[in-house]
Amino acid sequence: MELISFIRQHVQLPSEMEAALDHAFKREEHPKHHKLLQPDNWSKKVCFVEQGLVRTYYLKDGKDITHHFFPENAFNMPIESIFYGHTSPYGVELLENSVVRTINYPDVEKYFGQSSELEKFIRFLLIDVLKSFSDRLYALQFQSAQERYKTMIDNYPNILLRAPLGNVASYLGITQETLSRIRAAR
Repeated sequence: MELISFIRQHVQLPSEMEAALDHAFKREEHPKHHKLLQPDNWSKKVCFVEQGLVRTYYLKDGKDITHHFFPENAFNMPIESIFYGHTSPYGVELLENSVVRTINYPDVEKYFGQSSELEKFIRFLLIDVLKSFSDRLYALQFQSAQERYKTMIDNYPNILLRAPLGNVASYLGITQETLSRIRAAR
């Protein structure tokens, strides 16, 4: 879905604000496996996924660990760099040929004060991200591997068709062998 269509699903902005945002967000097409950001970056890039599948990941003891998946109609940004002035530990990789819309956070921030509806939309996005990460933390702390798998399938029904199994296993905090056993048992 295009960026402006996604925004329209949540708030009504004046047409000139929609046009300004549509122009401000740069449209980028990248191939599968393209790295938008490397781990330990200082980026202030806000990214909206119009088409494709994106994952954030980090490196731990030389291992590539999937932190989160972002399918179409999702925003992603390095919160650590934007709001805290620290490097973000997360890299951003495209798992499919993708179309993303990007803007630097300071460039989009200037629009916030111009529209209470845009501020409402930003608040919705932040609460949605907070809920997503809260659910993820709960799953990792209190759910079995089988329960985490079911939750993932509920949240990302076609993830096994779109993401490499190694990425899926690391997202779940299990080995590929354990993932295979869980899938075989279902």
